[in-house]
Formats: sequence, structure tokens, C-alpha cells
Amino acid sequence: MSGSGEFAEFLPAYLAEVDELLASAQRDLLAVEDAVRKGQAQPRAVRELFRALHTLKGLSAMVDVEPIVSVAHWMEASLRLADQAGGRLPESSVEPLVEGLRAIELRVRQLGAGKTASPAPTALLERLEALGPQVLDAAPKRARPVKLDAEAAFASRLAPSEREQLEGGLTAGQRALRLDFVPSSERAAKGLNINTVRERVAKLADIVKVLPLSGAAAGGASLAFALLLITRAEDAALLDAVGGPPAMVRSLEAPEGAAEAPGDLAPAPPDGAALPAGAVLDEELDEPEVRRGGGLLRVEVSRLDEAMEWLAALVVNRSRLTRAVAALTQAGAPTRELTAILQENGRQLRDLRSAILRLRMVRVGDVLERLPLLVRGLRRATGKAVRLELEVGDAELDKAVADRLLPALVHLVRNAVDHALETPEERQAAGKSPEGLVHLSCHARASGQLELTLRDDGRGVDAKAVAKAANAPVPDSADALLDLLCRPGLSTRQEATRTSGRGMGMDIVRRIVVEQLGGELRMETRKGAGTTFTLSVPLTVTLMDAIVFECAGRRYAVAVGTVEELIDVAGVVRPAGADGLGLVERRGAAVPLVSLARLLDAGSSGDASAKGGGAKALIVRQRGDPVAFAVDRLLGQQEIVLRPLEDPLVRVPGVAGATDLGDGQPTLVLDLAALGAARMGRRKRASRAGEWVS
Repeated sequence: MSGSGEFAEFLPAYLAEVDELLASAQRDLLAVEDAVRKGQAQPRAVRELFRALHTLKGLSAMVDVEPIVSVAHWMEASLRLADQAGGRLPESSVEPLVEGLRAIELRVRQLGAGKTASPAPTALLERLEALGPQVLDAAPKRARPVKLDAEAAFASRLAPSEREQLEGGLTAGQRALRLDFVPSSERAAKGLNINTVRERVAKLADIVKVLPLSGAAAGGASLAFALLLITRAEDAALLDAVGGPPAMVRSLEAPEGAAEAPGDLAPAPPDGAALPAGAVLDEELDEPEVRRGGGLLRVEVSRLDEAMEWLAALVVNRSRLTRAVAALTQAGAPTRELTAILQENGRQLRDLRSAILRLRMVRVGDVLERLPLLVRGLRRATGKAVRLELEVGDAELDKAVADRLLPALVHLVRNAVDHALETPEERQAAGKSPEGLVHLSCHARASGQLELTLRDDGRGVDAKAVAKAANAPVPDSADALLDLLCRPGLSTRQEATRTSGRGMGMDIVRRIVVEQLGGELRMETRKGAGTTFTLSVPLTVTLMDAIVFECAGRRYAVAVGTVEELIDVAGVVRPAGADGLGLVERRGAAVPLVSLARLLDAGSSGDASAKGGGAKALIVRQRGDPVAFAVDRLLGQQEIVLRPLEDPLVRVPGVAGATDLGDGQPTLVLDLAALGAARMGRRKRASRAGEWVS
């Protein structure tokens, strides 16, 4: 950034735009690398990567970030040659391009931290500059065996990379087609326009180019659009995607032995003459540019945070107003109209909350888009063959949750590649595929939780090795093994490497998932078969619906999404033992009953609730199994504002934070599963020490 700071006001918008361009460039570069390994061309990915870097260079030049301009320039130069060569890159060019993206990302982070971008490495610039001749040498020296029977006007508008893409599809056994879409008022009324048609066709085919046509189109229309496609879909499915006749499908494959003149231009019409039927207009509908519009508005997260804070204040004030109206009603004042207004205000606040939360939601796929590049680096650093599979669909979560969750997932993926997966030789000796698998999937649950599952097919966790490293007895369960793995400073590596051996990893994962997000972390492992980690996190951590209850004379709250069921335990509680644990019957099955008052050390030994005899119970899942927590009285459901306890001096396991229910007094928000697990851990440790903890 310029030393004078004259472009400082443009920096936030620049950083946001560049971050999106870098994410897109990384995806395209990984696609290019995959094609290079298979000896194939990847025209679309090369072209999109070129466009992203071209835009990135232009934006960086506008705000005077010369180091990024220099790196992007030489990357763009080699990609321009690759685009002209049909989308082919030599294998030797991939690593310098990856290093170039990393160099750009590093300098973007420097700018985001308020620092000056460091100069571009001279050695890297020289390597990128030398890519041009390598790309030219990799260009095909002869024409492809499959030719296109395209109209001269079409052929003149096809870039070499687009021609390569069509011919490559034909060679791979697909069809190269021209699909004509004819707009009309009837189709517009059904929601069919060129943008929606493009989205529908993209599900059936790879769109190479979209060209508008003028003149007497089919059906007497004056305008139509020609979509050049590569597909395996049937004609009927394609025609249905564009609304049926008068749309047409035509093959672009030349008959055997036909000649082709790709460079010929269509004869220009005489001055004043109408364009011939189906003539190609000068403007091309460029798909990425059309998508970049779409009425999108980029907003800084800090502004959304501010809106959420004001909403939180309104929620607290509504709670205060509810208490005031209840007091007036109890005093005999006429509050019928006030109550109706209060109910309507509650509905409006919930709608406002939903609207703001939707603004804050981001696609999980966008959060995880950098993991493939991480795995690529780990693959090179460890020498292991690894395949990363992402199955995330359209799930979304709050931006604040996403920012905290990503580091935890990075640690899990890093551990899976470095610790869990074997070398190709070890895998072959064990009868496995030489290539290891890391599979990450997620789906949203109806309880307002997002569940993520990270699975590998590696060697599994060696309980004995972990116990030795922790200087502890060998764990007898997956939960106990996970507790050992999450000990701060634990590492099974004796020496630090580029990826492991620093004693940081699973403790960070648990701190993020359980303590910061109030979620749940579980693990399953089988020797020689692999390990699966399951993370359950709330979709949002600020505003939530909570169940308010009373226990030992104090009020507490718990998130609705964490409670599986509310039950009445009067008369069906089996006697509690000396440890305060009992059993309660639930639809014919025995469920452990825990006295919440005893867990909180809030009840005296003679208190009925402290003995496990509370009138009500909340059932939650603790490491997959149902556990009932006895409480004295349920006070109802209420929308609350969660204030996490960030100070490590006051942070307590099982306490997610505090809230204000409208009376100005702080009320603790509990994480019952974590509270029970922490108490159980203390009891086990005390038992091993020869003590008794009630």
C-alpha cells in the first residue's frame, strides 16, 4: 500500500474483493493441476484463473500494491498463453503458480493487519517469468482429430481454448451441441429468461459459450441466444430446460472427412442491410460477469455485528416490558391492549432477528473452499497420496461461528493427513488403496445445530501410544481416548516437523467446538480402518431460544436446540445412590438421572432436589446417550441474548455464558452435556486418587 495512505479508505473494499478472487483462483488452480496430472486440457479453469488474476492485478494497481501487481502480472502472462494454447499447462508450471497465489495471499494478509506489503520475491518473479516458454512448448503441435461443423460466424468467435474445450468433450465421448433459446413474454411469465435458462442448462451440461443472435430467429422472434455446450444429456432434457419449441438442438460435430476453416470470417452485410438470420451480435454474454452483478451488496461484518447488538438490546427491553405488563396485570390494571401490542412486537422482533441472521449466514462450502489447497500442501510435505472429498451441499451457518470453526477443521484435516493416513507403501502392504481418503460432510439439524463429520481411512488412533505420551493409563473407551488426545501440549511426535509435533491440535479443537461455540465433539476409531470425528455446533451463538428453569432457588437457561425432551419425573424416579445418580423411566427405557442442584453444588444434603428428586427433568445427549437433569420448576421458553464468558479466570466448564432476562440480573446459560461430562471427569480423577466425591 502506498506509504502516504491516500488509498486507505479503499482498503476494506479492496480486501473483500481480493479475498473472493483468491478463493476462486485457488479452486481453478486445483482443477488445472488435476487435469495436468491426467494429461488433459482444462480450458474453462485456465480461462477463469486468468480472469481472476487479471482482475486482481487491476484492483491492486488501483490501490498501488505493487508487489501483488508484479506477481499477478507474470502469472497472468503465462495463463494468457495457456488460454491461447487450448487450456494446456505443463506440469512444471503448477508449483510456481501455487507459490504465486500464496505470495499474493500473504501480502493481502499483511495489508489486512495494517502492515505494508513486503516486496515480491525476486526468485519467484524469475520463475513465473520463465513459465511463458514452457507453456508454449506444451501447446499441441497438431490439430485435434475431431472437427467442428460450426457456422463461420460461430467459428470466428471461438477462442482456441473454447475450441479445445468442445473438441476435448467430443474426444471424451460427450456431445458438442448448439442449443438455441428463444425468449418470449410467455416464457418470461414462467420465470424463463437467459439467466434462469443458463442455471438450468448448467445442471445438465458444461456451457462453453453463450452468444446472442439477431435476425429472424425460430418462431418469428427477433432475438435468440445460442448456448454452445458439452453434455451427455438427451435432447429432450435440454429442450425442457429452455422451455421447449421453438428452441432447437444442433450438433457441432463435423461429419467424418469434412473440412473445416476455423479462421474464416462471416461476410459483412452491405451498409444499411439487415443482419442475416442467426447472425452473431458483437456482444457476448460472459457468464462470470453476468453472475457478478445480480443485485449483490457487499457489507462489512462489523456493520452486521452492530445491527445484531441493537437487536439484542431490543430483545432485552422486550423482556423488561413483558415483566412490567405482567406486574400491571397482577395489580388489576387493564392490560389487554398492551398484551396484544406486546405479542405483535414479539412477532416483529423474531422476523427482524431472522432477517439479520440470514444476512450473517455464509455457505459452509465457501468456508471450506481453502481446505483442498491445504491438503495439496500437506500431500507434498508428507509424501502421502491423499484425496479430499467435501460433501457440504447448501448448508449455512453464522459468519461468527464460521470464523471460529475453520481453525478447528484445519487442525483436524492436518492431523488426519499427517498422523492418521499411512504412506502409500504401508497402505499397499495392508491391502488398502495407495491413496488415502479424507471425507468431510455436514448437514443442518432441525434443532438449530450443524453437524460436521470428518472421516479418514487411515490406521486409527493407537490408544497405547497416546497413553504413553500422556503418561496415563490406557483408556478403555473412545470418550476417554478423546479426553487424552485433547490434553494441552500432548503430541505423539518426538520431534517437530513442518506439520506436527508442537503439542497443539486437539486441545484447540475442543476449546473451539465445546468451550467457545458450546457444541459437542465426539470420536470413533478402529485400528487399521480409520477415525471419525463428529462436531455439532450451533448455527448462531448470539441470539437463541432458551428454556428458563429454576433449580435450588436460582434461575438458569439452556438453549432449546440442546434439549431433546422435557419430562415429569414425579413418581417414576428410582432411588438415587450416594453419588446423586438415579434412573428414570422413559418410554420403557432407563435413563440416568442427574441432580442439577448437586452438580452445581447448590443444594444441601437434605434437599429433595439434591437427591435427584426434582419435579421436572431436561433430557440432553451426552456423547450420544440420553441423560436427564433434574430441576425444580420450568419457567417457560424465552428468546435470550447470550454473552459468552471470554475471561479464562471466570470461564467454567458447562457454563456457556450469561444473559439478562429483563430484570437486570445476570442469569447463567448452561451447557448441560458439558457440565455433566466435566463433573464425571472430576469424579473419575478423584476415584483414581483414592478419594470420594459425592
